[in-house]
Amino acid sequence: MNRLVQTPLDYELVEAIADAVVVSDASGAINLWNSAAERLFGFTEAEALGNSLDLIIPERLRERHWAGYRKTMASGETRYAHDVLRVPALHKDGRALSIAFTVGLLHGPQPDVTGIVAVIRDETQPFIEKRNLLKRLAECEKNMATGHSPNAEGRG
Repeated sequence: MNRLVQTPLDYELVEAIADAVVVSDASGAINLWNSAAERLFGFTEAEALGNSLDLIIPERLRERHWAGYRKTMASGETRYAHDVLRVPALHKDGRALSIAFTVGLLHGPQPDVTGIVAVIRDETQPFIEKRNLLKRLAECEKNMATGHSPNAEGRG
């Protein structure tokens, strides 16, 4: 059993939740990865544990992510403690995901932050649907502004 999941009840709680639960230490190494995380990101627990969060962070976002991560570890504070964050992520097979998550800071016996827990949900399909609706809305607004009607052009 993982050192963060010390009792059968701890294990049952982490595994019962439908959302991915990922815990990383102060350096950003993954030290808890539940089965929902495996389903979401495609990496097994064995592949994820001990590895960097870079497994799931798109390369173009890593510098920004790590700057914020280091700042949080040093300050012991996060400005996202009560917010749902929505960001791109990566699946093991390389495809892009859109995820929503909340974070919590973990503390050891001292007041220092020892890690971060994230509870993560896949929002890829709703993100795609919203993006497509916004494109259609922009097209309709453009057509209205120029006096073109989709129906008059045989598109609707």
